[in-house]
Amino acid sequence: MAKQFDVVIIGGGLAGASCALSVAKTNPALNIAVVEANQVTGDYHPSFDDRSIALAQQSVEYLQSLNLFEQNAPYTAAIKKVSVSDRGHFGKAHINCDEFAKPSLGYVVEVNPFGRALHLRLTQSNITLLCPDSVTAIEQTLHSNTLTLQSGEQLNTALLVIADGAQSPTRNLLGLGFNTLPYEQGAIIANVEVAGGHNNHAFERFTQNGPMALLPMSNNRYSLVWCMRQEQVEQYMALSEQDFLSALQSAFGYRGGQFTKVGMRTSYPLVYGQVESLIAHRTVVIGNAAHAIHPIAGQGFNLGLRDVQVLSNLIADSQYDLGSYAFTREYSKKRSDDIKTVMSLTDALVRLFSNSSRVLALGRSIGLFSMDLFPALKAPLAKQLMGQVKQGRRL
Repeated sequence: MAKQFDVVIIGGGLAGASCALSVAKTNPALNIAVVEANQVTGDYHPSFDDRSIALAQQSVEYLQSLNLFEQNAPYTAAIKKVSVSDRGHFGKAHINCDEFAKPSLGYVVEVNPFGRALHLRLTQSNITLLCPDSVTAIEQTLHSNTLTLQSGEQLNTALLVIADGAQSPTRNLLGLGFNTLPYEQGAIIANVEVAGGHNNHAFERFTQNGPMALLPMSNNRYSLVWCMRQEQVEQYMALSEQDFLSALQSAFGYRGGQFTKVGMRTSYPLVYGQVESLIAHRTVVIGNAAHAIHPIAGQGFNLGLRDVQVLSNLIADSQYDLGSYAFTREYSKKRSDDIKTVMSLTDALVRLFSNSSRVLALGRSIGLFSMDLFPALKAPLAKQLMGQVKQGRRL
């Protein structure tokens, strides 16, 4: 006989674990299960790699309200200032948290220790954690979804939450398509040590080959995201450590300091992707299973966390029957505008700053220069960086 749950979340990575813990805190009476395909063994979990992610200030405040974020943890670093520049052109913009009376613009968090901390919280909660296990079949009835797991166990739930990543097999079981558009870019990810420290200063620099970002980390390190044409990725990955550092210093300059050491490098292709529908019968799709965006503005996990926040609030709203069509439709309505705005803005930035047109380059420089001169022009970008959105609309 199938075990009965109110909510079953597929995926125990950052989005899925955050969702389970958020729903459990705001709706303590619910019976919640998480199904995670990968066993967490020691320091290893495929979802918790060596990358770092940027948490917008709004995301930090939300996680703190759930007791899921500690700003003094050894794997976090505050972002106090962001500088945006366009290589070879005069335009620059600087955004400082003091201008907006905020303690920070956000934080940089190392995925591996943060993810394992969330997983530990799952194991210490009243949430049922089925790990390792995965969904092999879904049977839909009027009032529930019945899941058959690889282990043979069956779960019956009023609401199914799909949070198992961009390659989501559960999404595929329901026939929910995922439309992708590859960028002609890949990203190299690495941690880079800098002489003299980073002073909590983040950089976004646009080059003719693609954007590059340096995000402050613990122990005088930057988290590097270096985007370039796909054919260049293999060349740069094959460089020795010293040659890679020289190439990085040449491309970025010395405004971020002198780079002295680089850790393990990884790379992946960049794509624009979006699920055909955020909802299905008694089902919602969140996080990377719903949207895949370019890392140019560090918005990926923040977007997924706003999925979590809206979903948790809807579950707590007694006017909606959990998992009903009215419930899932309202979720889609509340999330669609925000997702569209962030994905469109990110995609536009990629295409605008990857264009070599002199006319566009002049326009970019004037825009960045004007933004630095006039604070009112800077506010919308700063609010987007800090994640200040409300029910799908920018403030």
